[in-house]
Amino acid sequence: MQLNFKYNSSFFTPVILIAPFFLWGTAMVAMKGVIDQTTPLFMAGMRIFPAGILVLLVAIFLGKYQPITMIGWLWIGLFSLVDGLMFQGFLGEGLERTGAGLGSVMIDSQPLAVAILSRWLFKEIIGFWGWLGLFIGIIGISLIGLPDEWILNWWQGNFTGLEFSWQGLFDNGQWLMLLASLSMATGTVIIPYISRHVDPVVATGWHLIMGGFVLFILSFQFETSQWINLDLSAWLSIAYATIFGSAIAYGLFFFLASKGNLTSLSALTFLTPVFALTFGNLLLEERLSDLQWQGVCLTLVSIYLINQREKINQFFRQEILTFWAKIKIKPIDK
Repeated sequence: MQLNFKYNSSFFTPVILIAPFFLWGTAMVAMKGVIDQTTPLFMAGMRIFPAGILVLLVAIFLGKYQPITMIGWLWIGLFSLVDGLMFQGFLGEGLERTGAGLGSVMIDSQPLAVAILSRWLFKEIIGFWGWLGLFIGIIGISLIGLPDEWILNWWQGNFTGLEFSWQGLFDNGQWLMLLASLSMATGTVIIPYISRHVDPVVATGWHLIMGGFVLFILSFQFETSQWINLDLSAWLSIAYATIFGSAIAYGLFFFLASKGNLTSLSALTFLTPVFALTFGNLLLEERLSDLQWQGVCLTLVSIYLINQREKINQFFRQEILTFWAKIKIKPIDK
């Protein structure tokens, strides 16, 4: 995997390239570590509201802030709803019910949904490798999110005693994370529309602020004891998730994306759940079942196939052309 930057390559070391994904993955672990001391919606608001202020300050410093039209505000409002309120809300609620590693895997499956939405909205070609990735991803997510006994009994042909319950399904948290992933995917596909009316950095800052503000309102309405039990270590973990896991991580990602190949950079998305799984195991002693590990591996493969489907297709096309050239047979043009 090669990123071709126009600047001094010594600066863009592998450490810099993987930094956003490391920060996102470890931020999940940091939030999971304090979820028992606070409430999901309050923690979600604390993660994005201050980060939005920091992003806007950077936008002003860089001279990117310009007056926003009414249409621009409407797009920012929609962005705040799906990528701020819904994404972070589902993430916070889901993190209370599942591990940081599994939650990260489910959230980072959003390239699957982005591919489908892009096919529908922008007529983008998914292709063979893309459809294969989607199929593998569905299997992987099912292995992660469905109870092990359901899968094992179904595989053995034993359907007796299996009671379906939507509440039981969502109580495990993985499917709330899937809803977070779908919300994030929706936010991703509307960014081109937003960019026509508002600078993306400015829109990012405002949608974090607006989404975080609504999360605070919902928290004060439906939650209690949001900060009473938080100690210094917990506040530091929240600060890490806010500053490093949101503001700095997004800033680095957009900076690298502006200087290199976005498709290649996006392929590194699979590193986020790897970091979350690793540090969740080391710091929180999270353990996965064998079926869940298989689901994780399949989901990571699917993310790679979706993100790199064009390069994979070009590689095999070149290999076929090389093969024809070696045997000196010119393929028939259709």
